[in-house]
Amino acid sequence: MPRIAGIDIPNDKKIKISLRYIFGIGPSNAMEILKEAAIDPERRAKDLSEEDLSKIITIMDRSHLVEGALRRQIQQNIGRLKEVQSYRGSRHRRSLPVNGQRTRSNARTRKGPRKTVAGKKGVKELGK
Repeated sequence: MPRIAGIDIPNDKKIKISLRYIFGIGPSNAMEILKEAAIDPERRAKDLSEEDLSKIITIMDRSHLVEGALRRQIQQNIGRLKEVQSYRGSRHRRSLPVNGQRTRSNARTRKGPRKTVAGKKGVKELGK
């Protein structure tokens, strides 16, 4: 099982798919890396030589931010937004959607499970 950027990529998948298991590498980045390394995207990951793997690793180190460094940068950006007390930072702080989505009926992923509030079952009409 080849190991790139501290991640074991799957053996039996095509290399263009296997590279996507690395945080920060998507479909277009994977194809760009393979094109620059002159590796056929249809080859299986287990068929790559050590030389091919070293080409991929050097290209990723040189031009792509992946895994821990990318996660750290994202957290620093969020921390900066909180520190300058921007609107987006306050949304992050309160664990609410950041990009303008509605929260009245959706946003369960960010808000968590519903908190049931005991309330009135119905208002009885007075005087009748």
